[in-house]
Amino acid sequence: MLRFNIRKINPVISQTRALSILQPSCTKHSHGGDPFPNLAIRHSTALDTSYPNLPPIPRPNESTENKRRRLIYQSRKRGILETDLLLSTFAKTWLPQFDRDQLDEYDRLLDEPDWDIFYWATHKKPVPERWQKSKVLEMVSDHARNDEKKVLRMPDLEA
Repeated sequence: MLRFNIRKINPVISQTRALSILQPSCTKHSHGGDPFPNLAIRHSTALDTSYPNLPPIPRPNESTENKRRRLIYQSRKRGILETDLLLSTFAKTWLPQFDRDQLDEYDRLLDEPDWDIFYWATHKKPVPERWQKSKVLEMVSDHARNDEKKVLRMPDLEA
């Protein structure tokens, strides 16, 4: 970690000014120095959960193969290890066989929060009505059951 005394560099700078120089720029905004700003300001309606569910980025001209590759990547880079492992192994097995409609449904599923997907797939949380008839979520849930009791690991990246 880089440490230095800002007052030795420039003794005229006050301690308060020195701290503001060393702090990340995100703390200087109008949200009171909070490095984790209230994201509700980005939306026209108030958030009803503790985390925002931002709308997906539109990709109107994405080819099926590019979509498949993107979904494989997004399946392994979720941010929560349990969901990464579940979805990356699922994607490795099933996405090569999915048609465009299945890819679209899986894409919509990946827009859901990680823990929700994990809990729905493992039957630890009730599935909301919008996903109750989802064949793709049913497939993810079957995959999570791991009937063959295989030791799962992150799939290798392909060149």
